[in-house]
Amino acid sequence: MNAPGAVLARRAVGDDSGRPAPGRPGTGGVVAQIALGLICAGYTTGASLGWGSPELALFMGDFGLSAAALTAAVSCFLYARTHRGSARPAWLLFAFSSFMAAAGNAVWGWYEVVLRTEVPDSSVADLFFLLFAPPAIVGLLVLAKKPVTRAGWVCLGLDAWLIGGSLLTLSWSLALARTAHVQDESVAQSALSLAYPLLDIVLVSMVLVLHFRRSQANRSATNTAIAALALTVLCDALFTSPLLRENYASGQLLDAGWFAGSLLLAYAPWGVRRLPDSAAPARGPWLHSRPVAGSLAALTPYLAAAVCTLGILYNVVEGRRVDRVVVLTGCTVVLALVVRQGIMLLDNIALTQELAHKENHFRSLVQGSSDVIMIAAPTGILRYVSPAASGVYGRDAEELIGSELASLIHPEDLGAVVHEVRRFLAASPAEEPTTRIECRFRSGRGDWLHVESTVNRHQGGLIFNSRDVTERVRLQAQLQHNAEHDPLTDLPNRALFTRRVRQALGGRRASDPGTAVLFIDLDGFKAVNDRLGHQAGDDLLVQAARRLHDSVRAGDTAARLGGDEFAALILGDGGRDQAARRSQVEEIADRLRLTLSRPYRLDGGNEVRVAASIGVAFAEPGMEAGDLLRNADLAMYRAKAAGKDRVELYAPQMQAEVVRRTELAARLRTALHDGEFALLHQPVVDLATGRISAVSAQARWRSAQGILFTPAEYLRVTDDGERTAEIGRWLLEAAVEQAAERAGIGHRTPVSIRLSASRLLDRSLPLGSIESLLTRHGLPSGSLIVEVGDSDPRISLDELEQRLITLRRLGVRIALDGFGSGHVAINALRRLPVDILKLDRALVEGVVESARLRKITRGVLRIAGELGVQTVAEGVDVPEQVIALRAMGCGHAQGMAFSGPLDEYRLRRALVRDEYPLPGPVPVRVGNRPPIRSNNETPVPPT
Repeated sequence: MNAPGAVLARRAVGDDSGRPAPGRPGTGGVVAQIALGLICAGYTTGASLGWGSPELALFMGDFGLSAAALTAAVSCFLYARTHRGSARPAWLLFAFSSFMAAAGNAVWGWYEVVLRTEVPDSSVADLFFLLFAPPAIVGLLVLAKKPVTRAGWVCLGLDAWLIGGSLLTLSWSLALARTAHVQDESVAQSALSLAYPLLDIVLVSMVLVLHFRRSQANRSATNTAIAALALTVLCDALFTSPLLRENYASGQLLDAGWFAGSLLLAYAPWGVRRLPDSAAPARGPWLHSRPVAGSLAALTPYLAAAVCTLGILYNVVEGRRVDRVVVLTGCTVVLALVVRQGIMLLDNIALTQELAHKENHFRSLVQGSSDVIMIAAPTGILRYVSPAASGVYGRDAEELIGSELASLIHPEDLGAVVHEVRRFLAASPAEEPTTRIECRFRSGRGDWLHVESTVNRHQGGLIFNSRDVTERVRLQAQLQHNAEHDPLTDLPNRALFTRRVRQALGGRRASDPGTAVLFIDLDGFKAVNDRLGHQAGDDLLVQAARRLHDSVRAGDTAARLGGDEFAALILGDGGRDQAARRSQVEEIADRLRLTLSRPYRLDGGNEVRVAASIGVAFAEPGMEAGDLLRNADLAMYRAKAAGKDRVELYAPQMQAEVVRRTELAARLRTALHDGEFALLHQPVVDLATGRISAVSAQARWRSAQGILFTPAEYLRVTDDGERTAEIGRWLLEAAVEQAAERAGIGHRTPVSIRLSASRLLDRSLPLGSIESLLTRHGLPSGSLIVEVGDSDPRISLDELEQRLITLRRLGVRIALDGFGSGHVAINALRRLPVDILKLDRALVEGVVESARLRKITRGVLRIAGELGVQTVAEGVDVPEQVIALRAMGCGHAQGMAFSGPLDEYRLRRALVRDEYPLPGPVPVRVGNRPPIRSNNETPVPPT
């Protein structure tokens, strides 16, 4: 198929390997044919020259023919013995027939060469020669294609008689009549004289019949055998001619024909490459000879009648009386012709009806099929289009017939279609009978349909069985789109984004360091989800995705990686100024941050704000896509850790920090079991007396390298909730155990342990475990203080309240930690059974410098006083803070102004001393103020 149409090249016979095609002789066959030709030519030359002496001529004319016939007999016998098949009996019969010819020639030579006498008119040789024809005739019948009906068998017999009768009429008119009426010969001699030509006539008849009815199995061997027998019969016919027979002598040229016929029969089963009986015949030139052979077969009855007519006309022209044998034979030939024509007429009528029925059947199938069936000529012109084209293509079949197939195919698909058609035609039909082609096809509506076609060969052209698969292609495209895009925002997902980054880092952009990846996280999105619901959160994500998509260039890629994380791929511009490129990308990222941070108007009229933390990483030569994405992710997390709502460029030290945190997290998993955790206590000082009213238990991790990590530091390197819970259990048990030991030696100072609200509600910390812990170590009631330090709005205050009430029944006092930060602190103070209120460090740090903060702190202390709740200030590090807090009415404080966290030895020394100096004037005390107790026993401090 070329540009204007389809050019369908015919497949060459044979293959590219140089091996002969099936049915053609190989190198060995060619050598055998040359040897056969040389032997026959040598014998012919010797017979033409008289062999040089009469004795040699007699020997070669008798025993030479006997040897050739014996060779044919042995060859056919060996082939029949080694090859099993339907033709095996025929070759055995040919072997027997050749053996009879060999025996007849041997007897003939016995008389002429050995006994040196003339052969008698009736001898054993005649018996052997007469036995040559019947086996050959039966063998030819075995090789013939068997009729499948009784009418076929009748026609086979009629054809044989038509040929044999016509030859008998002609032969009787020319020579046999005179042979039959010779007065001097006896009846036996006359019968013997007539037997030879009559058997030859029968043999010739079978040869001619078999030529038109031969089986497809082992065709070459059959043709060679027919040629050998035909040559033998021709020589027999010449021998029976009175003129040649009267002058015949052994060793003459006529013997060369018998010699060649015997050797040709010996060569027939071996010398030609054969196909197995079950194999389908390969396409070849014989296909084109089938119409000729069929025409000759159809003309056989008329040719037979013509031969009979010639025999009668010959007698009339010669002025002879028409012999009764000729008349009788001619009448039977005519009768056979009439009967045969009647049978053929009935067969033709039946075949015509069957053909019409099948044609109607297949026409119904083709016209009723939903597939479009098209037949294209070798030039690419459509010769037939089924009526289904109007429903599938929207074009009538008559409109498509005569048009070029190439003009109906989409130009972008034409090259692939041409290549596939040429490849298909060059392949072997046996190995690849069909192929499948998918392309776009012009419809009658002007659009392009996706069409899938099954293609078959058809008389040098092609048959297309086509169907419309447009909906399937659209569905596949939609499924592919869904697999590569986020369902909520319709932006590319992580898989497609990674593939595009990989493509950007390869090919011609591999050396362009200007390509950058931006990782974007929306700060505050979780709060929107929790406060307004997931529907509002989805609406926000859709609007953010639209802003991100509109902010990048057409060739860049914006993607949603999951949750509130987005990404953008900014392709390089090929510039060499890397500093300018980095500045440009950083400006794009900052502009994108401002765009994403603008207020969002959500469904329901709510207006919310979120910030954007953006990490930027630039590609480097030889960098993999995974490395570039990891760098951008690290930069984004650095932006969040540095305060959020900012842009951070990736730096190599970020990776080193990640490696360090990973190593620390790995060591942290075994640190507790390796005894690397230590328990420290920080005193809580009564601001009125300076005495230690309680101690706050804190865990420290001293790593194998000697580095001391605070809880905030070592918890930051791990996201393992199970590990955090394990450390919390260890802290609780160790603090209670040491507090019980101190109580046993007289130091009954309460110990304070910070537990998050989520930890208190965790099923892994049942109430019975705390009660059994207190009972096991014998810690007095009121000696354990639990600091609730969680402001997560998702925590159920009802469940937390019940939990804390149960703990208070066990003698555990409750402190609200970090008061002054978080939007649920006031609500928690109102709902929860709180004994102690711990001021957040943020209220304490600026209480000296900020008058506004002093007012807020004073107000918090007043609220605690009115509720009868004790107060403890955290992070009191300088004396000025002590003076200011004491003046505001704060009862207790802890911080570096008094002492840092102490180990057990130093803590006991501090408890023995039990007093820290207070800066400034010491207030007048009315009696000794007791340590921190229950709010039912502790008086409210003055404000």
